[in-house]
Amino acid sequence: MRFIRELSLETQRILKRIYKESKHHQVRQRAHCILLSFQGLTMNELIVLFKVSRKTLHNWLTAWEDEKLVGLYNRPGRGRKPKLKAEQKEQIREWVKAEPKNLKKILGRVEQEWNISLSKDTLKRVLKEFQMTWKRLKRGVSGSPWDWEYEIKLEKLASLKEQEKRGEIDLRYLDESGFCLTPYVPYGWQEKGETISLKSGKSRRINVLGILNKKNELNQEIYLGKMTSERLIRYLDKFSKQLEKKTVVVMDQSSVHTSDAVMNKLEEWSAKNLEIFWLPPYSPELNLIEILWKFMKYEWIEIEAYQDWKSLLKYVKNVLDKVGTEYVINFA
Repeated sequence: MRFIRELSLETQRILKRIYKESKHHQVRQRAHCILLSFQGLTMNELIVLFKVSRKTLHNWLTAWEDEKLVGLYNRPGRGRKPKLKAEQKEQIREWVKAEPKNLKKILGRVEQEWNISLSKDTLKRVLKEFQMTWKRLKRGVSGSPWDWEYEIKLEKLASLKEQEKRGEIDLRYLDESGFCLTPYVPYGWQEKGETISLKSGKSRRINVLGILNKKNELNQEIYLGKMTSERLIRYLDKFSKQLEKKTVVVMDQSSVHTSDAVMNKLEEWSAKNLEIFWLPPYSPELNLIEILWKFMKYEWIEIEAYQDWKSLLKYVKNVLDKVGTEYVINFA
């Protein structure tokens, strides 16, 4: 029988600490094994407990006898050599960014370029090293802002945010969104082998025009039919009557928002503490109220809302009425 026969109290304390705290699984195993061998467990018992071969266990005990604590750790150069070099992994990352859905194509390029055969699991591990994850792709806009306009307006928006922090203005964000019985399909926990189906059908569209600030103060109006400049003007006329301090409303440059009729109202609104700031084209990420629509469609409106049009209307109204109380966005 082979046992570890001599361990000082100090060594036992060190081994217990390594067993509990080491970030390396193999090191924790080996420290635990030495302690248990010292306590009298046989090699056969240790083989069963640690699920290792007799040769592996023999190597653990020998390494301890020869090198003590140093023998718990792997020496450089041990283990399977990596198939890919750092620069090859970086190239794979670029290929995947260009082809985010087709890992088979990436595996083919790896074999063609470097004569290396990888499994899909190995490729996934490489991507995870770069903090890449498999998730839903996001729809984008059809164009991009002009660089010069984007930079200028981004700087102006930053200045407005600083004024808001100092309490000089109320900075709000305006946009429209719509809801119908074609559901925005969210992720949800489902039992294996089962799929939750959401009802889907054609229906009238529930449109919402809203103005939101970072305090989750929402002014909103539900309407049916198309958004028009006349509707926007009536809404902002009503909104401007309640303003007690200078308020800047941020919105995009859609044709409804920049019509001649809207432009002709700017001076009148300014006299009522209301000013308009137009975002650069194709930059919805700068309009904070877009976050509200995203939460409503993917998080806050429950599955049962899509039973029929009246149910959906009820849910939309309920969420809008309770923004700032039950439904709160933590703007960073």
